[in-house]
Amino acid sequence: MTIAAGTRSALPFAPALLLPIALIASPAAAEEQRELCSDRPGLGTPACTVDRGDVIFELGLGDWTRDRQGPVRTDTMQVGDALVRIGLTDSLEAQLGWTAYGHVRTRDRAAGTVGKASGIGDVTLALRQNLRNPDGSGFSVAVMPYASLPAGGSAIGAGDWGGGLLVPMSFDLSDSLSLGVTPQVDAAVDGDGDGRHLGYGSVVGFGFGLSDSLSAAAEISLYRDRDPGGHNTQALAGLSMGWQAGGDTQFDVGVNLGLNRDSPDAEVYFGIARRF
Repeated sequence: MTIAAGTRSALPFAPALLLPIALIASPAAAEEQRELCSDRPGLGTPACTVDRGDVIFELGLGDWTRDRQGPVRTDTMQVGDALVRIGLTDSLEAQLGWTAYGHVRTRDRAAGTVGKASGIGDVTLALRQNLRNPDGSGFSVAVMPYASLPAGGSAIGAGDWGGGLLVPMSFDLSDSLSLGVTPQVDAAVDGDGDGRHLGYGSVVGFGFGLSDSLSAAAEISLYRDRDPGGHNTQALAGLSMGWQAGGDTQFDVGVNLGLNRDSPDAEVYFGIARRF
């Protein structure tokens, strides 16, 4: 799932926070269960939603990003990038995301200095309303407003609240090939952590069904950030794979590469998604 370009959210208290919502959502009807609809992996966001009464817990087990700007190299590591998703109706889900730990190491070769910072991430709340084919089949489209709350520290937290809207869409081109598009517009937090500015972009990619249990995706992301401290456009290319161990569990791995000087050089990540 892409909420902001170049970013990805263990959430020990999330099930307790979402329990009242889960109780409101009625149990799934006695019908054939949908295929697992996971936000992980990849740069884009799927249009499919969690079925009524189901819960999907997604966890980024490891994420490393390297960004070199002149003599300065920044390495960011995140562990416990968690997302809890609950199906409220046949086409509406609620989401709660949080990153348990992040570590940032910055080395300035010109100055001969090394800086380190660690902390937790912000909290993200979202709703995804599917408008057509909530199982993601055929042509599927959804709207997904979200808000981020400044619960994190200075290491990986934004410092202020933000928000935005995603409109994920997917098109089945064949039994094993699909096209996904995720345009978005954001009230992104300023780089100094005080106030908001306009950000917008889109992800476009192809999904491949390699077998009944193995899938892959190739994607391109462009994101324009109009921060008052300096406008920039990030361009990323991503490759990812997911392997389903049964109908309710998926393991994934992915890599993103920066395509211009405004983008992080490389990101490698892996994680798991589990339906309950």
